Amino acid sequence: MYFVNYQDWEMLAALYTTENITKAAEQLFVSQPTLTSRIQKLEEHYDVQLIIRKRRGVTFTPEGEQLAQHAQNMIREQRMIEEKINNMKNQVTGTLRVGVSNFFALNKMPKLLRLFKQEYPHVEFQMVTGWSSAMHRLVLNNEVHLSFIKGDYPWKGKRELLYEEEICVASPWDFTWDDLPNMPRIDYHTDENMKSLVDEWWYHQYSKRPNTTIQVNQVETCKEMIVNGLGFSILANLVVRPYPELFVKPLYKPSGEPMIRKTWMYYHEDSLQLNIVHAFIRFIRGLDVKAI
Repeated sequence: MYFVNYQDWEMLAALYTTENITKAAEQLFVSQPTLTSRIQKLEEHYDVQLIIRKRRGVTFTPEGEQLAQHAQNMIREQRMIEEKINNMKNQVTGTLRVGVSNFFALNKMPKLLRLFKQEYPHVEFQMVTGWSSAMHRLVLNNEVHLSFIKGDYPWKGKRELLYEEEICVASPWDFTWDDLPNMPRIDYHTDENMKSLVDEWWYHQYSKRPNTTIQVNQVETCKEMIVNGLGFSILANLVVRPYPELFVKPLYKPSGEPMIRKTWMYYHEDSLQLNIVHAFIRFIRGLDVKAI
């Protein structure tokens, strides 16, 4: 008789999220044959087909979907009981789950985690990175304890402002505002909030579309293109702060105020009951995060 265990729930949840056996196996650090074998044993145990293989990936049957959602609930409950037990020990131990926007993950998070680990060596981290909109969804759904997010999103929990930065034009050569529509522009994928801010500013200033010659996935790649003289871009000024040779000018609203982008720490108030979360938030409050 086959006994369903926690690893089966992890496997089902990973496969349900990725819809791909290869990706799920990589995520769980197991071989594809091992994962496939466990799926088959589950199908035999429940006497139903759980997945349907397609040319690219898999899709779940209704029975498989039901079991995968149950697996997600079981994992969530396991995390909660582990957190409660760690909290009862009155020690700062366990795993802190954090969602982090891309720029913050690259430029701030490694230093923050190193400093925190020096103070609390028994803490482990699970970190998810991506656009701010995705990190907002993670904390909203309680999939992480807290998220570091650029921009303002609907939120009924707690949030604390970490720093502000100006949105600016950064160029490898000097320019006037009238030059911009004819200059080569480098664009990058970002969340909808930032894109809307920039588009609104551009079409308030100019009647023609920008001369976008290069489009990249990440703001860090965009910055490297600017530094190498390939065009200008519009981004938050911390990205280009280490490059004094660039020509940087802030954007202003029609009211004359500078256009600002804020970086926040979002979290649920009840998560402060966990020693690990309380210690981390207290630690962040004691730092000048912008200066790190």
